[in-house]
Amino acid sequence: MREIVKVYPDMPRADRLNMIREIGRNMGRTLFEIYHTTEFQRRTEAFTVSGPGLDALRQARADGRGAIIVSGHFGQWDAVRAVLRSQGMETGAVYRPQTNRHYQRRLLAGINAGGQPILPTGSRGTGQLVRHVKSGGFIAILLDEKYHDGEEIPFLGLPALTSVSAARLAVKYDLLMVPAYGTRTGDGSTFDVEFEAPIPHGDPVEMTRIATDSLAARVRAKPEQWYWLLRRWDRK
Repeated sequence: MREIVKVYPDMPRADRLNMIREIGRNMGRTLFEIYHTTEFQRRTEAFTVSGPGLDALRQARADGRGAIIVSGHFGQWDAVRAVLRSQGMETGAVYRPQTNRHYQRRLLAGINAGGQPILPTGSRGTGQLVRHVKSGGFIAILLDEKYHDGEEIPFLGLPALTSVSAARLAVKYDLLMVPAYGTRTGDGSTFDVEFEAPIPHGDPVEMTRIATDSLAARVRAKPEQWYWLLRRWDRK
């Protein structure tokens, strides 16, 4: 897998092959869990929750303020929404429509079951997103997909085109922007869900850089739990 070689050029081949197997195992589990979201969200005993961002989100909900939860394709990212929903903070999500009809239907059904609203990328989804957060809603956004019109921000030491829209929305509408992650633990069926401190408002590019660095730290700690097939550093 060429993306792994870009980041870890000196990794022995045997270690790289083992890492690829673990990546496949993690993604298989994640997809299965998303397909069966209702059952997954009922497993509250599987989630260990921590981090200062959770109290900040609770306060935002109490105050009627919207919030943006930022993460990436790491661990079981929908564990974050499962925890928020269990605590009365239903959180929608932004997703990229898929070209495979069967996959799109199953994936969208699972994401829909995890919390509303579910908004597609693009101008139509952006308008709905603005209305949702302005009215006090929560939304989850994964920042590690390539965005052709984005800013060039380093990710894992390599330049990557990255959307800064989440940070711009946070600043414009006075929203919390909270990095959060669902890391697999034990045999992979339990999850450490951590809500980091909100990112201070400022320049949207710098805010996005902080969020990207936060995700990169998670990936470096457990690289087998990130979805390396995103072609994150392609320029095409």
